[in-house]
Amino acid sequence: MNKKVNTILFILGATLFNVIVAIVTFIILLVIYAKFLFPIIPQSGYSWVFTLIFLASIAASIFVYRAVLKYFQKKIDIEHYFDPLFVKRNFKKK
Repeated sequence: MNKKVNTILFILGATLFNVIVAIVTFIILLVIYAKFLFPIIPQSGYSWVFTLIFLASIAASIFVYRAVLKYFQKKIDIEHYFDPLFVKRNFKKK
């Protein structure tokens, strides 16, 4: 496999990993809410809690993704295996 295929597979895998982490975090936070906080919060606040759980799961998935990516960068030489996503092109003015 060449660098471009490696890059595309990495992006797809990283995106899938990020979505899975967000879903798992959402489910964990929802279970914690249902088990401990459901009787405390009034019925009018359910939509706010659901929104906060959703946003917290997205934020947590970003933090986990960044930590895993930093670990991945320490273990693997990214420039050797992956093609850069954004290449600087030198346009000469006429």
